[in-house]
Amino acid sequence: MKTRLLSATLFISFSVLLLTTSCKKTPVVNSAPSLTTTDVILDVTTTSAQSGGTVTNTGTSAITANGVCYSSTNQTPTVDNAKTTDPVISTSYTFVSNLSGLTAGTTYYVRAYATNAYGTSYGSVVKFTTSSTVVTVTGAVTTFAGSTTSGYSDGTGTGAQFNSPQGIAVDAQGNVYVSDTFNNAIRKITPAGVVTTIAGTGIAGYTDGPAAAAQFYAPQGLAVDTKGDVFVADYGNNVIREITPAGMVSTFAGNGTAGYVNGAATVAEFNSPAGVAVDASGNLFVADHNNNVIRKITSAGVVSYVAGTLTAGYVNATVNTTTGVYGAFNNPNGIVVDATGNLFVADLGNNAIREITPAGVITTVAGGTVQSAVLGYPAGICIDHSGNLFITDESGRILELTSAKVLYVLAGASNVTGFADGTGTTAQFNTPQGIAVDGSGNIYVADYNNNSIRKVVVQDLN
Repeated sequence: MKTRLLSATLFISFSVLLLTTSCKKTPVVNSAPSLTTTDVILDVTTTSAQSGGTVTNTGTSAITANGVCYSSTNQTPTVDNAKTTDPVISTSYTFVSNLSGLTAGTTYYVRAYATNAYGTSYGSVVKFTTSSTVVTVTGAVTTFAGSTTSGYSDGTGTGAQFNSPQGIAVDAQGNVYVSDTFNNAIRKITPAGVVTTIAGTGIAGYTDGPAAAAQFYAPQGLAVDTKGDVFVADYGNNVIREITPAGMVSTFAGNGTAGYVNGAATVAEFNSPAGVAVDASGNLFVADHNNNVIRKITSAGVVSYVAGTLTAGYVNATVNTTTGVYGAFNNPNGIVVDATGNLFVADLGNNAIREITPAGVITTVAGGTVQSAVLGYPAGICIDHSGNLFITDESGRILELTSAKVLYVLAGASNVTGFADGTGTTAQFNTPQGIAVDGSGNIYVADYNNNSIRKVVVQDLN
């Protein structure tokens, strides 16, 4: 009987333990929202600017207020400083804030905020300075060459025809080079608008040799070095080609097989290279589109890794191949290098402009996966002598990102497709791709679906 009583007691104790354990619940931790500040300031004037933010997590209750707070004296502004009160986030997690009543020629600090029942959270601080004088930055758009009708003919200005041009570059003399993608040819436009074909037969293929017999397959990005050599991202052939001023075409790097191999030019492999840029030392940098990586090719043709992984992603980091830190991109498309060796990448699939320093530090300088309203699929990028970036946005805009991190929409409007010359938002594009700027500040755009090359002149209107 004692044994049975002990068994019963143990059974009852075990049952109570199970019951007690099963009733335990993980306590709910109430939390405030989390968010980011839009990383660039838009359309700065003497007394106004535009900022905003993106809520990445609403927390454990509904958001009751959101906007940006700003100050010219407090470098970490709070809602106790000046602030905007924007429509409360509901279905969209991104909001836009219009700042007004600012003082001309003054530096401001701004950051996004969001509030719910459990507190107020802030994004990072972004700094900007209002204009000292009344200035409106815009772009005057004209058609430099081609027309909306696709075709393949040389000529002058609108008398020439292109078929879905994508890559574009400018040399020191102001000549414009165009990857006429679906004509499988490289075209040249003089400053006077005279269009000629410098390489390619108009038929897709892969042939080196004299320019008139050479063949390309859907060429995209272009770059011109100080010697006048033209480098072509031969997208369909998975190689980088070189065209000399004497008109000889050769394969600079890649063996024609889609893949990922570093090393000597003849063994290296790319996967649909889309963008190329050349630095002052003759090194070439490649946006290896379908490999999601950035590559480097020395002047001797040796290919090496710079940043990214073969798997698409969105990761800022300091590249360290020893410890396995690579960062990540998503179909990088355009690329440019500045005078100090910093790379800027039009990271198409991430809606972002990324920067890679010579030390391998990857950051986002504009846009991002949750800020598609800031940049909608950036395709092309170039830089002027002052460090200002110019960007084509496939949604239909031409943008300027100044060296002070202020973003201006020079021409076109988001998600508006058409063909119209004009100033600012009256101009229309249809999936603009490559972009280049000459020494005088004139901007040239490969207007892909309009089969034309457009010219944009930046205007500061007082």
